[in-house]
Amino acid sequence: MRFKKIFELAINYVIHSKIRSWLTILGIIIGVSSFVAILALGDGMKQDINSRMNTMQVDIINITPGFSRATGSMPNMGGGGFPGGGRTNNTRTPESTSKTPTLTFKDISSIKSLSDIDTISTEVSGREKIYYVGESVERSIKGVDVFNWLKITNIELESGRLLGPSDKYSVLIGSRLANDSFSRVIPLNSLITINNKSFRVVGIIKNSSDVIIPQDIAYTVLSDTTQNEYATIIVKAKNVDVIDELVSKIESKLMLSRRVTTRTKDFSVSAVKTNIERMSEMSNSMILFLAIIAAISLIVGAIGIANTMFTSVLEKTKEIGIMKSIGASNIDILLLFVCTSAMYGIVGGIFGVLLGGAISGTLGSYIGIAMIRSGGNSALSLTLALWGILLAIGISVISGFFPAYRASKLKPVDALRSE
Repeated sequence: MRFKKIFELAINYVIHSKIRSWLTILGIIIGVSSFVAILALGDGMKQDINSRMNTMQVDIINITPGFSRATGSMPNMGGGGFPGGGRTNNTRTPESTSKTPTLTFKDISSIKSLSDIDTISTEVSGREKIYYVGESVERSIKGVDVFNWLKITNIELESGRLLGPSDKYSVLIGSRLANDSFSRVIPLNSLITINNKSFRVVGIIKNSSDVIIPQDIAYTVLSDTTQNEYATIIVKAKNVDVIDELVSKIESKLMLSRRVTTRTKDFSVSAVKTNIERMSEMSNSMILFLAIIAAISLIVGAIGIANTMFTSVLEKTKEIGIMKSIGASNIDILLLFVCTSAMYGIVGGIFGVLLGGAISGTLGSYIGIAMIRSGGNSALSLTLALWGILLAIGISVISGFFPAYRASKLKPVDALRSE
């Protein structure tokens, strides 16, 4: 029997058992689409993390007051590439004192002698109302040590310039604040008011809501700040390779100078590099877990194909006997039923890949708001689509092989006598 004829018969079998065929194909579609969507989203997340690794300053270490056992939050998620922008608020004070811990110049002095440190900068922060053309919004405001901050920042500006050492009442604002927070857009060189003091907008930060002013002015503007006390001490290492060792050295120095123990520790040291690696590990674990669930869907689809093929063999037993009696060989019968099951895989794989691509694109856009803030969607690659279809065909062929083998071994006389 020619392969072309076998192929035509296989298509005919699929077409003329519509309900059963499409229920079987539906199982494959669900399994393949789940698998493809999850892998596409996982690939998108990995690409996003890699792009962050390339643009973020992985040589930055943030020191914050209060101790947290869960310092895994990822810095710079708040936009603008500002070091220290993503620090955790889940902190506790030591049990031995009721006073809220702070960071001071003494802490800087205790670590500045470490040879692996390139630059040390500081940040203060607080919430104040920002006034513009008779309207006001409350925002978090950061005050930076401009001279050292310029050495470590990787802020990307939409327009204007960065703060300079000679700036006093100048401010950088995020593009989201400039464009969305007031009824009128805040242009460059316009004036905004913070705590009765006017600031000139000298730069607009791309994709950010930050408000950044010089630190010496911040002490006079922000009500929750105290002179020479800092919300964050930002350390830039000379080399990324010494980050882990430098974190340990900083912790040891600060514990000694602040006279605290592991139990009474009142500060946190968090490396951007460590946080990114932790986030990458968490995303990989989540994708693996979801992929296992999708694999279960594929197994269910494979069982459906096996069941359909067994039923098909039983229904077509007499037909198999007729084909054998007119010259069809065992291999012809085997190929016929294997080809039929492969057809289920081809159709289910194509539709599954298309559905999986649509799901991953939609979820990628939605999740990008909360988790992939760069807004990158997870695109379905041609390689992944091809693997999805091949996987569906492979599972279908394997599932249909045993029923096909059983059909090929039927004796013509026994097949013709069956009801």
